[in-house]
Order: sequence, then structure tokens, then C-alpha cells
Amino acid sequence: MKNIRRLLFYVKPYWKLASLALVLLTSLVFMDLAIPRLIQEIIDQGIKQNNLSVVINTALIMLGISLLSAVIAVANSNLSVLIGESVARDLREAIFVKIQHFSYSNLDHYSTGKLMVRLTSDAAAIQRIVQITLRMGTRGPLLIVGSMILMYSTSPQLTLAMLPLLLATSAIIVIFSTKMEPQYRIVQQFLDRLNTVLQENIAGARLVKAFVRADHEGERFEKANEDLTHEMTHLMQFMSTMTPALTVFINAGIVVIIWVGGLQAIHGSMTIGQLVAFTSYLVTTLTPLLMMTNIAQAWANGLASGRRIMEILDTVSEVQDAPHARNLPDQAQARIVFKDVSFRYDGASDANVLKGINLVAEPGQTIAILGATGAGKSSLVNLIPRFYDPSSGQILIDGIDIRDLTQDSLLAHVGIVPQETILFSGTVRENICYGHPDASDEEVIAAAKAAQAHVFILNLPEGYQTHVEERGSNLSGGQKQRLAIARALIMQPKILILDDSTSSVDIETETEIQNALDTIRKDRTTFVVAQRISTVLNADKIIVIDRGQIAAEGTHAELIKSSVIYQEIYASQLGNILPVEAI
Repeated sequence: MKNIRRLLFYVKPYWKLASLALVLLTSLVFMDLAIPRLIQEIIDQGIKQNNLSVVINTALIMLGISLLSAVIAVANSNLSVLIGESVARDLREAIFVKIQHFSYSNLDHYSTGKLMVRLTSDAAAIQRIVQITLRMGTRGPLLIVGSMILMYSTSPQLTLAMLPLLLATSAIIVIFSTKMEPQYRIVQQFLDRLNTVLQENIAGARLVKAFVRADHEGERFEKANEDLTHEMTHLMQFMSTMTPALTVFINAGIVVIIWVGGLQAIHGSMTIGQLVAFTSYLVTTLTPLLMMTNIAQAWANGLASGRRIMEILDTVSEVQDAPHARNLPDQAQARIVFKDVSFRYDGASDANVLKGINLVAEPGQTIAILGATGAGKSSLVNLIPRFYDPSSGQILIDGIDIRDLTQDSLLAHVGIVPQETILFSGTVRENICYGHPDASDEEVIAAAKAAQAHVFILNLPEGYQTHVEERGSNLSGGQKQRLAIARALIMQPKILILDDSTSSVDIETETEIQNALDTIRKDRTTFVVAQRISTVLNADKIIVIDRGQIAAEGTHAELIKSSVIYQEIYASQLGNILPVEAI
């Protein structure tokens, strides 16, 4: 009931249209209930009395009711579709906005495939609930109640005889409904798995091709597809037994009525018209019960999806602004201090990824972070913009704990070039000014020049207006990376984070980018995560990370003399002969 009430919140903005749809639906019920009485009148007052005018007039009334019912039914269907689609749209928007506010740790818990199912299949299930409820939700129960009343007014004895049959039919529907909801939930979980495999495979199609893993990926998809098919088949087979079972009860009820009612008609205690009307009302009572099976299926599916949607909407971002959070001033100097910082990913083992990090970055300094893969380099820089919060310790910017700053004001001062370059469908210009949509052409070109991207952009078919395909598939790795650097630089950040941002460019281009960055890094604090030692040689301070700890700290000249790890990295990349200063 809690989930139902929460789902009704999304119907509330459309309550006027929903009320109108229900009014139209209720009017259809009265018209449906009038038909058997009119049939009774045709038989008893027209045919039996040889009164042709009664037959004709009553038939015309029935025809008029049928035409009016058709018009009302179409209007009700249109309103139901409009409201259902609107609710689904609002739900998708709510889910999407919620995902945008997830912290990195929240996103770690949900695969892309799972989130896609919430936005598509689960939202569509709620749409079906709304539509089918507004089209049949009140019609079925009202038809049952109304038919029962009219059946009792026609023949109390026959009505009481049918009561056990109606109760048994209702019990079957309740039993099936309660068993369907958990089965739908299982089906949705298998759909999650299938979508995850599908999303990963499509995103990595080139990698699959390169490593000749099409057969392996085919087997993965086949397994997920087979599991979903098995569960879906099991559910459909279970559901398919309900309608035949109810049909048996309906036919049994008609046989009993014809037998008992026929005997009463023969003995004169019931007219033929009453018998036909009673039979019609019984069918009108039992048919909505069959109709309720469709509603039950939609509700079972919708409630399972509703739980999953609410799971997303109820997710609390693990990184939130403190109640007393303040903005980072525009005049920030960006002096960054790590005080005994340790960090562990949520759900990971007890081992910390970072342990006891103590580090000071003065305004305008370039801090290079070097270390083996998995040492914790990216984890360290991800703490600065609060993509994650430290497990312990503090990170201060100009003496202010970053947990006391609003996230928006913090991120407004941070420019990030991530390890994995992500571009969006749109023009080159739109990708560069993604974080600064109002940037002028001069600012866009200046950022592109600083990233050594201006020349290659001019050589593109339409220059800055060249369309970037999905994930930047029409650009090389180096070109994408330079656009990502330009995207960060155009924001004029006080803090610049380059997470292995020149790994996809050649040495010559890297040198050009480094020279350009040297001229713009003077007024900002820069963190450079690097695999190449050539990238860090001119840094003001080099941090060597080993197993989550700072193993060495200093300039290149200092470390080449004092740090064995740094000497090993230098020798492995630039040759076994150490420079003169190391001797």
C-alpha cells in the first residue's frame, strides 16, 4: 500500500482528467446494466405480448445506448492513454534526475543495464497500471456489484445459489494475483541481467571484434536470454491457467441457471424474460471477473516495477551537502591539504585503497602523482571534487573542509580531464563548452589552442561545427583526449585535475600540450596523474604512490637521488642508465 500511495503521487497532477475518465467509465456501467433489462422487456412485453412497437422502440433504445457507449469508451480510452503516458514521462524524468544526483559510490551499485530497465520497462509497467485501471479498474467492480443487485431483484433464490460460485471465482483471482507479483519481480531481475550483457556488448563491440570474442559474448547473451525466457515462460504458463479455470466456473454457472431457472419458468414462477435477464446479469458479473485477471496481471507487474523504481528514488546520495555548507569563494586561492586521509570503497574488503595520506598543494603548484596501476592515484584525485568522501581524515581547501562546502560551488572551481574520455553526440564546439554553455567563440578557440586541438579541429569537415558521433567514434583517441582537456580548460578552474590525460597522444603532442599547460597552470593548483615519467618531470612536486601510501615526495631532482621506487620507474621507461644527478 505504501508503494501504491507513492505511485498515486504521480497521478495527482492529472486528477481532473482521471476523475473525468472514471466518470465516463461509471456511465458505461449503467449502460451495460440497462441492456439485460431492455432484453427482458422485449421478450416479456414485446414478443410474448405480440407487441411489435415495444420490440422496435426498445431495440432502438438499445442501439442508441450502444452508440453512446462506443463514443464514451473511445473518450475514456483517449484520456487513459494521455494520463498513463504523462505519468510514465514524469516517472522517467524523476528517475533520470535522481540518477544525475547520484554520487560515484551510488553509481557503483547499479549497472547501466539495471538503470536502463528502470527508465524503460519499469516505467512502462506503471503506465500500463494507470491505463488499465482508468479503462477497467472501476468498471469491473461496479459491474459486479450492480449485476449482483439486479440479479437479486430478479430472483433471490437463484442469486443465493450462485453466491458460492462467485466466491470461489473471486478466491481464484486473489490467489493468482498474490503469486504473480513476486514472479514478475524475478522476471525483471533477469531482464536487468539481459540488458546489462546487451549494454556491455554494444558498448564494447569493437573490443569484442578485436579479441575475436564474439562466440563468448554470444554464449553470455544466450545464457541471459535463456534464463529470461525460462522465467517468462513459467510466468505466462502460470497465468494462462487462470482464464480457463474461470471459464469453467462461468459455464458451470450458466448450466445451473438454465437448469434451475428453466424449471422455475416451466412452473410459472419466473418469466422467460427474467430468465434471460438473469443469465445476462450472471455473465455480466463473471465477465468482469475475467476482466479483473488482466488488471491483476498489470498490477502484479506494475507493483514489482514500482518497488524497483522506488528503490532508485529512495536511494540517498552518499555524498551530500552538509546543512551548514557554504560556497567556495570565487577568489579562492586553492591551497589543498590532505590530513591523514584514508579511503575504502563501499562494499570492498577491509583493506583501504588509500592509507594515511598527508599532502599539501600550494596555490599555483603542479602536483604530479606517479605509481603503479592500482596504487590509488585516481582514487586520490577523485576525493578532491568529492566524487567520494574519505573514510577518515580531512581534505581542506583554503583551510575549509570540503565537506563544509556545497558540491556545486566546489565543482565550479574544479576542471577535470578523466581517465576515460567521454564525448556526447553534438558538435565539437558543444563538447568543448559543455561545462560553460555561454562561452564565446574566442574562449572556445583559446581553450582548444591550449589543448593543442585547434589545428586538427580546423581540418575537420565542418571545423568546430563538425558533428561528433556517439562516444566520439569518428575521432581518434588523441583527438578525443585533447577535446576533453579543452572542455576542462574553458571553465577557467582554480583546481585542474588531469587524470592520465595525455596517455592517448604521441610524445610530440604531449610535449606541446605540456608546454601549453605550463603557461595556464600558474594561476591554478594542478594535479597530474601520469603513467609516463616524462609527463611529471617539470612538476613542482612529485608524489609516488605505492599500495595506497605516499612512498616518496619531492621534485624530480630530489626523487631521482632519494627514491628507489622512482629510480625503478625512471629506468623502466627511459632506460636502465640513470641520469647524472642520480649518481
